[in-house]
Amino acid sequence: MPVAIEELEHILEEVKAHKLPSPDELSPMKTMAGGSVANTIRGLSSGFGVSCGIIGACGDDEQGKLFVSNMSFSGVNLSRLRMKQGHTAQCICMVDESGNRTMRPCLSSAVKIQAGELTKEDFKGSKWLVLRYAIFNLDVIQAAIRIAKQEDLLVSLDLASFEMVRNFRPSLLQLLESGDIDLCFANEDEAMELLRGEQTSGPEAAAEFLARRCKWAVVTLGVNGCIARHGKEIVRVPAIGESKATDATGAGDLFACGFLYGLVKGLSLEECCKAGACSGGSVIRALGGEVTPENWQWMYKQMQMKGLPLPDNRK
Repeated sequence: MPVAIEELEHILEEVKAHKLPSPDELSPMKTMAGGSVANTIRGLSSGFGVSCGIIGACGDDEQGKLFVSNMSFSGVNLSRLRMKQGHTAQCICMVDESGNRTMRPCLSSAVKIQAGELTKEDFKGSKWLVLRYAIFNLDVIQAAIRIAKQEDLLVSLDLASFEMVRNFRPSLLQLLESGDIDLCFANEDEAMELLRGEQTSGPEAAAEFLARRCKWAVVTLGVNGCIARHGKEIVRVPAIGESKATDATGAGDLFACGFLYGLVKGLSLEECCKAGACSGGSVIRALGGEVTPENWQWMYKQMQMKGLPLPDNRK
């Protein structure tokens, strides 16, 4: 649910006023660079050693500097990131004791890239374009897909949130029906909304629905793993790691990062899902959508046990 900057600041003040004093613990509040696609790209770059860049915009404020510093440190190519005068998009993410999240993004006053600013140079030499569905920048998404297809890129789309699917389903269906989306990720709630009004329901039906429109379709099921389809092939892979998440922020983003690593490496559908389960399982072990160095090590160990090829860049 989007909020204005005033409400965002009010929420932060409320959280500060209500947090319990804990002198011996780390602060329960953390500021970090993020965003769904940014989480995926950072993970691919720092955890899997896949060459990645970001196309977008950030402000010349403190948040923008933090974003640039964090992404650069993670090895992400920022030559396509436009630095503009103004505010960087922000999102407050409140996590309860079960690891569930309430998110309040502040986007209205934030700088953004315009559809007309995208050029073929932004896409040249890339294999994949990774996107997240959002109605407020649908024109940018459509323009990016159009140029990506001219440059022979494959396109991956994440369905973002069940509210986004529920409230803007017709535009989403149009994107899926275009035949330009090669890979689609949905979680269980998004899958349910996607099939609203259809004669079938459930994750299997959602995977089939998506597979009729995309080359690869993945429905993630939290602690129950995932279901994926590629043509007539269907696989179901269990989740890896703790059943109780410290914080589920970034779980889907990091699952996508492992799955994409598998596709880039030419792995089978089942192996792609296993790689996704390993990376998705690594991020929920700590607060926020960025995997810590210790948790990358945990992930490499899980991958090794599953017989998956390890990234060349692992520390």
